[in-house]
Amino acid sequence: MEYLDFELPIKELQEQFEKACLIGEESNVDVSNTCKQIEKKLAATKKEIYKNLTPWQRVQLSRHPDRPYTMDYIKAICGDSFLELHGDRNFKDDKAMVGGLGKIDDQSYMFIGQQKGYNTKTRQFRNFGMANPEGYRKALRLMKSAEKFNIPVVCFVDTPGAYPGLEAEERGQGEAIARNILEMTRLKVPIIVVIIGEGASGGALGIGVGDSVLMLENTWYSVISPESCSSILWRSWEFKEQAAESLKLTATDMKKQKLIDEIIKEPLGGAHSDRESTFKTVSEAISGAYHDLKMLSPKDLVHARMEKYLDMGAFKN
Repeated sequence: MEYLDFELPIKELQEQFEKACLIGEESNVDVSNTCKQIEKKLAATKKEIYKNLTPWQRVQLSRHPDRPYTMDYIKAICGDSFLELHGDRNFKDDKAMVGGLGKIDDQSYMFIGQQKGYNTKTRQFRNFGMANPEGYRKALRLMKSAEKFNIPVVCFVDTPGAYPGLEAEERGQGEAIARNILEMTRLKVPIIVVIIGEGASGGALGIGVGDSVLMLENTWYSVISPESCSSILWRSWEFKEQAAESLKLTATDMKKQKLIDEIIKEPLGGAHSDRESTFKTVSEAISGAYHDLKMLSPKDLVHARMEKYLDMGAFKN
C-alpha cells in the first residue's frame, strides 16, 4: 500500500499495529489489549482524516497509483462477457482509449473509457491516459455502433487531458472532441458517464456528455488541472492547493452547481482501499441510472439531454 503525504499518520499507526501483533506472535506475550487500542485509534484517525479532505487531497486520491482504472472496472463488472473493440477505421488504434461490448446482469452495454498504465512501460503504452484524435474517433465509432443496435453507452472518464502534442493537433484534436460533444448530445440511446478519477478539460468532455453523469466521491472534474491553473495565475505550481479550492472541482461542488447528477460513495480510504466494494457500488449505480432512462423514447431522451445541458450555467440576478 502506498500512502499519500496526508495519510502518514495512518501509515504510522498501521505499522505500530502490525509490529505489536508480530511481537505477540513471536514472544507468546498477550498484547491483544494493545492491538485493540491501536486498532481503535487507527479507525478513528482514518475517519477523521477522510471526513475532512481538502479539494487538493481529493485530487491526490484521484491520482493514487493503486486506484482502479477503466479496465479494472470493466473486467470486474462484466467478467468474461466483455469484448474489446479496436481502431477508428481511419488512422490507428489509440491505446489510451478503450472500448467494447459487455454485460451487467443480462443487459448489454457499450463501454468506453480512458485507460492509464500501472508502471513506466504501460504508462508509455497507454500515453498516460491522454487520448489522441483517433481515440475520440474510435469512441465515436463505438457510440454510433451502439446506437445502431440500440445498446446503452457507459463512459468511464479518467484522464489528465487530451494529448496536447503537435501530431495530435495536426490530426484535428479539437475537431475530434467537438464532434464527439455534438454527436453525444443527439445520440438516440441512453448515455451514462462515470467519472472514476481525473476529469480534466476537453479530454474528459470528449466522452463526458451524458443523460446521467455520476462522479465517484474522491474524483475531480474541471476545465483545467490545479497545477496548470496555478502556473497561469501565479506563474508557479506552488499554489496548486489554492487553485484546487478556487476551481470548485470536487464531486460536492459539481453536484451543488448541478453539473453532475449523482455522487457515488467510496469506501473509507478511497476506491483503492476496497476495490470489490467500489466495483459493486459502481455497477449498481450504472444499473440504477439505466433503469431510470430505458423507458424514455429516443426523441424524449435527446430532448431531455439537450435541455439538461442548456440549463447549465444559467443564473438570475
